[in-house]
Amino acid sequence: MTSPIYLHKPGVVCALGATTDEVVEALMAAQPTHLTVTEAYTPGRALPLGVILVELPIIKGRHASRNNRLLLQAVEQVQPELDRVLQNHARHRIGVVLGTSTSGIGDAENAFSEERPEGLPSWYHYSMQEIGAPAQFLARHLGLSGPATTISTACSSSAKALASARRLLKADVCDAVICGGVDSLCRLTVNGFDALNSVSGTTCNPMSRNRDGINIGEAASIFVMSHEPGPVILSGVGECSDAHHISAPHPEGIGARNAIKTALDDAGLKPEQIGYINLHGTATPQNDSMESLAVSQIFETSPLCSSTKPLTGHTLGAAGALEAAFCWLTLVGDGHLPVHWWDGEKDEELPALELVTPGQTLPAASKHALSNSFAFGGNNIALVFSAAN
Repeated sequence: MTSPIYLHKPGVVCALGATTDEVVEALMAAQPTHLTVTEAYTPGRALPLGVILVELPIIKGRHASRNNRLLLQAVEQVQPELDRVLQNHARHRIGVVLGTSTSGIGDAENAFSEERPEGLPSWYHYSMQEIGAPAQFLARHLGLSGPATTISTACSSSAKALASARRLLKADVCDAVICGGVDSLCRLTVNGFDALNSVSGTTCNPMSRNRDGINIGEAASIFVMSHEPGPVILSGVGECSDAHHISAPHPEGIGARNAIKTALDDAGLKPEQIGYINLHGTATPQNDSMESLAVSQIFETSPLCSSTKPLTGHTLGAAGALEAAFCWLTLVGDGHLPVHWWDGEKDEELPALELVTPGQTLPAASKHALSNSFAFGGNNIALVFSAAN
């Protein structure tokens, strides 16, 4: 039997708050936290977005992107665990694996808007927008010389970062891996999804018959992953690519179903042992249709489910790690579950799921949670998290 892979307490910053305590309070609250309505990314059209409003750490020089500042905000929350890892392991045995879809593109947009005949502003460096920038920055910041990679597979990026980190540990390439995801708001993603007719003008409405699209958000979520015992085990990973369409999921949820089933098999669990599912739940007509179908085909009785995207926005490359943190906080906390906020109007064409209402808790006998992440190109991943005790 292989040694378990543990996830230690995450560092999180998102629209719900800038610490795990703030996030838990808002995540489990009896009333929803509202997204920020702004025209900042779509002049003349106000949209609800998952904007982070707190003051972020200062970074000087060529790495001073907003994306890296969000990353550092989350990393600082896990400093005690980082100090322990740095004391106990060689620097070349500590890896960094992060997911992102935007990197510093927002800073590039700002630099282009300030461009003058003499060139771009002096504060901007092209490396800010490179996809590999987050992992490179963090490795340099911490003085690490182990593997440092950034994964960019759209909305599955940071879930895949956790899966990749787990493989590095299982292969004995690393003794510990700093893993997670970060994405910052920018005009490219907001307007790009709007061009696909996928953006809602109101708070997104997952699983409702009235759902009409997503809200975009920004976030960072970071874990230290290692063989050393911690509160939560990454017990199952399921990945696949159905390659059905460049942006639309397979309507029958074939890839989603395969990913969930593979994750359960990897964890050695039966469907009925899962107590909670954090749905990908984007509130687009196609995603919610295929995901509810995939879940219903695997789970004879629906576990408690929720989409947390009405609270955070869809944080794209950070979403998998952010929602992994929500599962972690649920398993370690007092049992309360993230509420599924929607208008309550069921789509009779969708298989019925047991959606979390305020005050509901994880079933007493359950210690396992599942999180789904599905991306462009039919890129699918499901993760299973298990309480260690």
